[in-house]
Amino acid sequence: MIRNAQILDDLLNKAHDRGASVAGYLPAAALRDCPSARAAGPQGFSTFSGTIVVLGLYHDPAKPEMDWWEPGGSTPGDRMLRGISRELAAWLRETHGIEAKDIPYQVYDGGIYLKDAAVLAGLGCIGRNNLVITPGFGPRVRFRALWIDMEPEPPAPCPMAPPCEACNHPCETQCPMHALHEGRYSRARCMARMEADKAAPVEKSGTKGPIDHCRVCELACPAHRIP
Repeated sequence: MIRNAQILDDLLNKAHDRGASVAGYLPAAALRDCPSARAAGPQGFSTFSGTIVVLGLYHDPAKPEMDWWEPGGSTPGDRMLRGISRELAAWLRETHGIEAKDIPYQVYDGGIYLKDAAVLAGLGCIGRNNLVITPGFGPRVRFRALWIDMEPEPPAPCPMAPPCEACNHPCETQCPMHALHEGRYSRARCMARMEADKAAPVEKSGTKGPIDHCRVCELACPAHRIP
């Protein structure tokens, strides 16, 4: 009989083979009282049994279109992650008879707190810029998740040292909204910029196109920058 740990290892390997830059897992119960849930209220996904598998995709600054939100849709990067998630869910059902399903991206659509999940899955740590800093890719990773009907062992924490202690904090000084003033993240100021971005989408041939959200704090971060 194949053990749960082996199935999860195989699943993570398949995630990388299909294009995920990082992948990890955590018990779904670990998100019940995560920091974001305490600060902002319960997440949309309310199943606290089983396993959450977190998938991450590196967003190359040279390919900004991967991060452009299309009206009423998502981003090209998110669609890539959703495809990987659904492939993995199908493999689990067909190969092992294990129920699995893709989790929506947005919390209000039934999603989870993805940054909390990524940290709890051992994929990185929260930086001064309020983003997940991952080994090898810094904060330039987008996440998505799937749920599987399997109880895992808790994962090991991320081994990386805190990356912000020896940094001069360009995320803070370059933020156009001063949303990271003195190391304190202001969601209100950050969201004000997000709303402004939505009101001024990228134009293509004279017509309104996808939304190009601000990435200053992410792109200014020197942590694990890929040349």
